[in-house]
Amino acid sequence: MNSFTIKDLENLSGIKAHTIRIWEQRYNFLKPSRSDTNIRNYSNEELKKVLNIALLNKYGYKISHIDKMPESEVIDKVMALSQTQARQERIVNELIQCMVDLNIEKLEDILDDHIKLKGIERTITLIIFPFMEKIGILWLTNHINPAQEHLVSNIIRQKLIVGIEGISTSLKINKTVLLFLPEGEYHELGMLFMYYLLKSRGIDTIYLGANVPLNDVEYVVNLKKPDFLYSHLTAVGHNFNFDKFISAITKKFIGTPMIISGLLTNNYEKKIPPHINFKKSFPDVMELVAGF
Repeated sequence: MNSFTIKDLENLSGIKAHTIRIWEQRYNFLKPSRSDTNIRNYSNEELKKVLNIALLNKYGYKISHIDKMPESEVIDKVMALSQTQARQERIVNELIQCMVDLNIEKLEDILDDHIKLKGIERTITLIIFPFMEKIGILWLTNHINPAQEHLVSNIIRQKLIVGIEGISTSLKINKTVLLFLPEGEYHELGMLFMYYLLKSRGIDTIYLGANVPLNDVEYVVNLKKPDFLYSHLTAVGHNFNFDKFISAITKKFIGTPMIISGLLTNNYEKKIPPHINFKKSFPDVMELVAGF
């Protein structure tokens, strides 16, 4: 895509929309265009500027100082950040920049370099998952071009599958988890990530994949008797009804606990049935895996 809303910038940079508006009034680095209805639209270049500036600001640089820097100096300062967390956030921001520019070769190089340096699991947990959380917001709001989504998703999917296939562990936990995405949900990166985490910890895992009818899930549940069901909902189709999904799994799988994570769980305000458990954040997911 060629433009982003102020809400997109907030979600991707972590800077509140009202702060971005103040920056626009006081400084010169942001000049969004306006729609006929006076809605701000930010370009790819402005998104990249905000990501870099937000990172420098978070790690000690004053906005008034950053505003006086030429762009090359801003980039140099970002690259020079030495804190571990800052470096991780910089890499995530670089992946976002590669995505908006469709610079797929650089995106893959960044991931491969980090995998060689830190290993696949640390790359997944420290880089890929935070990146997925941020761009998942764009998927949910349809503020991402399908070409960008498909290219990025396929690269990360390949890395996750290689990681899953390469697992070798002597651990063995006497639990079976069935993973699936319901009809209308095709974003399987979160589920592949869970597949990796569970398998690497010696948990038997049945992976049904994306866009699976509940009748098919029911057939496997009756045959394999898993201890848990798991689904990660990122950006389901327009016809997907979360309430109906909750009702259906409550009726079909009353004897099997169901765990649901992903963006959709954050906005669900109704009472959750007793055997359904929402995991609304990455720490929640990791605590769940550690508890199996």
